[in-house]
Amino acid sequence: MKKNSTYAADVLTTAIAPAIWGSTYFVTTAFLPAGYPLTVAMLRSLPAGLLLLATIRRLPFGIWWGRVFILGALNFSFFWAMLFVSAYRLPGGVAATVGAIQPLIVIALSRLFLGRPIKLLAVFAGLAGMAGVALLVLTPKAALDPVGVAAGLAGAVSMAFGTVLTRRWTPPVSNLAFTAWQLTAGGLLLVPVALMFEPVLPMPTTANVLGMAYLGLIGAAFTYVVWLRGLSKIEPAAAASLGFLSPLVATFLGWLALGQSLTPVQLFGFLLVLASVWISQRAMAPVRPILPAASPEPASRPA
Repeated sequence: MKKNSTYAADVLTTAIAPAIWGSTYFVTTAFLPAGYPLTVAMLRSLPAGLLLLATIRRLPFGIWWGRVFILGALNFSFFWAMLFVSAYRLPGGVAATVGAIQPLIVIALSRLFLGRPIKLLAVFAGLAGMAGVALLVLTPKAALDPVGVAAGLAGAVSMAFGTVLTRRWTPPVSNLAFTAWQLTAGGLLLVPVALMFEPVLPMPTTANVLGMAYLGLIGAAFTYVVWLRGLSKIEPAAAASLGFLSPLVATFLGWLALGQSLTPVQLFGFLLVLASVWISQRAMAPVRPILPAASPEPASRPA
């Protein structure tokens, strides 16, 4: 019983990260200047990474230099770049639905790299989650742009690889140090790309500074410490299914802060997403060990 309650606590703690990521769209549109996706992504990761590095005062060593830059590219640089390309070229609902394929990719990669069995219930939960996200965020006028769809799929594959390899490559350091390394590496990789493809960011306003501080300290540093801790304790497929909470929270914030209405179809999608997350966690939860039966006491010999 204690083992199952501990696992449930780990799942709930890990869910904090994708739930907070769901606020990214609202914060970006409300507080940050438009048209600087790569620069914003770089400023979201690099300062937070350097701040954490200054706190832990420990650099990667040996083989971890290469692994950290690979993970930094997969989890931050390439993923965020593809995410923004998808968001700019596709309606938000289409982009979210395309990205929702990530849990299914993680299931396949976990089989390939970690030797985990493919559970049909987890696959069903992933498909249900995609359907729920589609009902929640798609509109009848949503248009498909081939480049945007390709970017969305590439971003989902990148994050899926990062999720699985993070579990496979577990360093002998704290989650705080591992987060600092990846954020810094991802930010450094984005610097030349942002300088090459985007103009210089204008003088930031107070709102811009507050938005970047939230995305960097809360939306990146804090959440990725929580996320990496979760990946070290629960199955990658179970963690990936929690990503469905991001569009759910984003829609809820739109309803709460922007006065957007929710249709009955969206409410059904909302419930379907929650059900898919619950089913996925049930499918991937560790099996409770069967305790051996107590051996009978030996019969007393007659006096």
